[in-house]
Amino acid sequence: MADYSAYSDADLAGFLKTGDRSAFAEIYNRYKFILHNHAWNKTRNTAEAQDALQEVFAALWAKRETINLGSNLSGYLYTAIRNHILNGIARKDVQSRYVSSIQQFSAENVTVTDHLVRENLFKALIEKEIAALPPRMREVFELSRKQHLSHKQIAEIMGTSEQTVKKQMTNTLRVLRSKLGLVVYIYLLITIR
Repeated sequence: MADYSAYSDADLAGFLKTGDRSAFAEIYNRYKFILHNHAWNKTRNTAEAQDALQEVFAALWAKRETINLGSNLSGYLYTAIRNHILNGIARKDVQSRYVSSIQQFSAENVTVTDHLVRENLFKALIEKEIAALPPRMREVFELSRKQHLSHKQIAEIMGTSEQTVKKQMTNTLRVLRSKLGLVVYIYLLITIR
C-alpha cells in the first residue's frame, strides 16, 4: 500500500480524479483540522463548522471527476468552506426575513379575517331577529333602516299615521334591544382586547 502522505496536493488531486479513495482519505486527513478551524472562526459554532466541513468534502468526492483542482487544492478547499458558510448565512437571512414576513402577514390577516367572520355572524343574527318580527314591525324597520325613509314617508307608503310608525319603530327597537342586548355585549367583550 502506497504512503499517500508523501504525495503532493497536485498528485492527490490527480488520484482523486480517478476515484482513488485512499487519495481522498489523505486529502481529508491533511485538511480536516485546518478547515474545521477556518470554518469555526467564521461561524463560531462547532456544529455548523463540522457540517460545512462534511458538505465540502462530500461535494469534493461527488464532483471529483469534473473539478479542475490543479496544484491549488488548499485554495479550492478554503474557498469552498468560505462559500458554503456565506451561502448558509445568506439562506438563514432569507429564511429569517421570510418567516418574519409570514408571521407579520398572518398576525395582520388573522385579525382582519377574525373580525370579518364575527361581523358576518353578528349581521346574520341581526337579520334573523329582524325576520322574526311581526310583519308590520319588520316592514317599518326595513323601510326606516334599510331604505332610510323618514317616519312621514313610511306613514304615506303604509297608509297610516306618522305617530303609529313612531310607535312601531319604538317597539321594534325595544324588541331587538332585548333580544340582541346580551349578544352585543358579548360581541363587544370579544372584539375589544
